[in-house]
Amino acid sequence: MPAARRVHPDVTPVLPADRPAVHATTIFETMTQLAQHHGAVNLGQGFPDDDGPEWVRRLAAEAILSGRNRANQYAPGAGLPALRRAVAEHQQRHYGIGLDPDRQVVITTGATEGIAAALLALTGPGDEVVSFEPFYDSYAAVTAVSGAAFITVPLSAPDFQPSATALEEAITERTRVLLLNSPHNPTGTVVPPEVLSRIVEVCARHDVLILSDEVYEHLVYDGVDGRHHSVAAVPGASARTLTVSSAGKSFSMTGWKVGWVTGPAELVTAVRAVKQFLTYSSGPAYQGAIAEALGEGDAFLAEQRDRYRALRDRLVSGLRRAGLDPVVPAAGYFTVTDLGVLGVPDAAAAAEELAERAGVVGIPVSALCRPTGESDGAVPFRSWMRWAFCKQPAVVDEAVVRLQGLRDLGDVVGRQ
Repeated sequence: MPAARRVHPDVTPVLPADRPAVHATTIFETMTQLAQHHGAVNLGQGFPDDDGPEWVRRLAAEAILSGRNRANQYAPGAGLPALRRAVAEHQQRHYGIGLDPDRQVVITTGATEGIAAALLALTGPGDEVVSFEPFYDSYAAVTAVSGAAFITVPLSAPDFQPSATALEEAITERTRVLLLNSPHNPTGTVVPPEVLSRIVEVCARHDVLILSDEVYEHLVYDGVDGRHHSVAAVPGASARTLTVSSAGKSFSMTGWKVGWVTGPAELVTAVRAVKQFLTYSSGPAYQGAIAEALGEGDAFLAEQRDRYRALRDRLVSGLRRAGLDPVVPAAGYFTVTDLGVLGVPDAAAAAEELAERAGVVGIPVSALCRPTGESDGAVPFRSWMRWAFCKQPAVVDEAVVRLQGLRDLGDVVGRQ
């Protein structure tokens, strides 16, 4: 039974020299560079092969060329009013959450900035941030910048469902924020409404704020009812929950970096106060186009969800033919699988061998965890790899063909 609470002092630094997790190149960039170097199929970094709806791209292009509404100059620090209204209407339409777009919505340079601004606004030295593990890598890095301690509650294969009981055991009087991610990266887990309710109850009991990362909200394939449940819509959650999302995953426009944070006015104000000294504002032409997309793009979102579900099934089936046993994700871009069945004990150590000899790159799940600190140097999910399926069918098929070589490759990397 894994420990309910893991403290990571290595990401609670005082001096920049003590912050290797902050200064290191992200695992996503590292694996993409490895794929490029070896000409490998990149199932690592989660960017789609498609560029999103053409009509949305044209809106941005026309705004840039015409300069309409000062599209090439600074946007307001809180974001374009049209986009803030569109985000508020989106939350009302999909989840029944009512928001004042002027006080309860702030536009950010992607969800990553939203998470960073929120953690920097709400935490500092002496505080603790709790998250479930594995986790998106920026969670630990930004917590380190804030000076807070990063605490994780381990998830367990194959269902990767969080435990409200384990969460409560991890909370102390220093816990300030729970950073929750559903749908979950890297596992694709969707937390069901009844578990979300128990998590909210725990946070209310201990006066812990919730920072909810919901960037895969429109890519839910399975689950209790096959749809996303926003944490802020759970009874008792709205007063303590900041919700983060973005257009990047929903509309296949990851490079546009248009995100948002919503929630109680006093918390959003705190986020905005920090955000103004990060980017201040960005991409007014993109913001205007996404305002239109949020209002008119539901048909695209449904079509994309069906397409990615088919790609998920395609990759899962192919990985099984390669002798692996992938976890079927209920949502998101990724599946995870244990390479240990093929004699690969350490996915990170084998990454270059896999890129060069199998011609495929994934993301080692251990890079989205922290070492246990035990004397044996144990690393969570050491032999697990994350594979992205947000690609063209031909790319997925080529990766599957190349992964057939993993059976032989296991003999090589297993002796490393």
